[in-house]
Formats: sequence, C-alpha cells, structure tokens
Amino acid sequence: MSQLFPKDLANCRKCKRLAKHREAVAKKEIMRRKIYHEASYWGKPVAGFGDLNAQVLLLGLAPGAHGSNRTGRMFTGDSSGDFLFPALYKAGFASQAESINLDDGMRLNNLWITAAARCVPPANKLLRNELLNCQAWLEYDFKHLKNLKLILALGATAHDSYLELLKSRGNKIIKNKYKFSHGKVHYFDNALAMIDSYHVSFQNTNTGKLSIEMFDELLNKTLSILNTKIER
Repeated sequence: MSQLFPKDLANCRKCKRLAKHREAVAKKEIMRRKIYHEASYWGKPVAGFGDLNAQVLLLGLAPGAHGSNRTGRMFTGDSSGDFLFPALYKAGFASQAESINLDDGMRLNNLWITAAARCVPPANKLLRNELLNCQAWLEYDFKHLKNLKLILALGATAHDSYLELLKSRGNKIIKNKYKFSHGKVHYFDNALAMIDSYHVSFQNTNTGKLSIEMFDELLNKTLSILNTKIER
C-alpha cells in the first residue's frame, strides 16, 4: 500500500497546538485510554495512503486521537474506520472490510485516502490557520495523483478545505455557491468535481444521521460518476 510521506511531514510543527496535542495523546501517563495502555502510538502527522493510480480521492477531517494517531494510517483502528472500510470493501474500493494497523494487508483500489489536517486536533476542532498550514500537504498528495477524477469530501470541513485549495490555485471560487449537502455533486471550471458526504464519525453513524444504506448509495453514485467524463 502506497503512502505519500514528504520528508518534512513527520517532523512538522507548524501548528504548535496540534503538535502538542498529538504527542500528549500518545503518552501513557497523560491521555492514553486504558484499552490502549500497552499500545505503541504513532503520535506524528499522518500521511495519505492508497492507490497512486486512483480516480477518487477521499478527503476526511483529521486523524482520530486513538485511531490514526495511534496506528499511523488514516481511518485505521477506530469507529470511523469500522464504518468506512466495510462500505469501501462492498463497493470494491478496499481489499478487506477491516482496517486494524499498518500491517493488516489493507489495499485500496482506485481510491486515495487523505485528510484536511494531518494531526489530531483537541475535541476534533481545527482552527482556520491550522487548516491553511496543512494545505501544502494536501497539495502534495494532489501533485502525485495523476488520474484523479473526483473528490469525495467527508463533512463540511473537508468540503471547505477543497474549495480553499482551489482558491489557492487561482480558481475564482465563491464559496457560498457551493454549500455542503450530503449527496450533492459540485462541478467546477478547470478543476475536479466534488461529491459531499456526511462524515463517517461515530457521532453521525450512531445517531443515524449517516446510515450504512445512505453511504452505500453515495459510493454507488461515486462509481456511476466515474463512468462519465469529468474535466479536471
């Protein structure tokens, strides 16, 4: 499984608040959950991963405190991944329905998974400057993925981060014209289209805001879009 891990990412400390938090979570004596008391935590920025020939880029929010920040791979080892990967497997995007750790054999097909921010934020809340600081790492992924056709944005923050990325490239985007809405496909001039989904967080899936059926339908819609010609 490929990862795009730029040399400077592992030691990135542009966001002091996030760097301090990710490392605090990884320390046993401070914030470690009892269930993971003996586990080794990643505690560093998390790289994107998947198929370098992917047509779809799945854009999440940020690493989970005891998921990605523990395992070192996006959506791996927490409740969000427990919801996401069975659906990806069913749709043909993943080689297996369970994602536990870096050595579990997971392979993605025609999909790349990354996030708007690479470090776990306190209370899952990111500051605008932190998202802007991380934009360079997102751009790094895009530059290495030559076959992309569609962005799958999980949640409003991922949606907005993609719009901000387009603006940084010189696209004249009026954000109010592209409001987040689950299942909506947004088309742009000279840029990849984006489809919105509610985030696969436990908060959304446990309350029924996002059901398995809803997400399966969205992934089927994604596959259908790939069969049409979309200009980059």
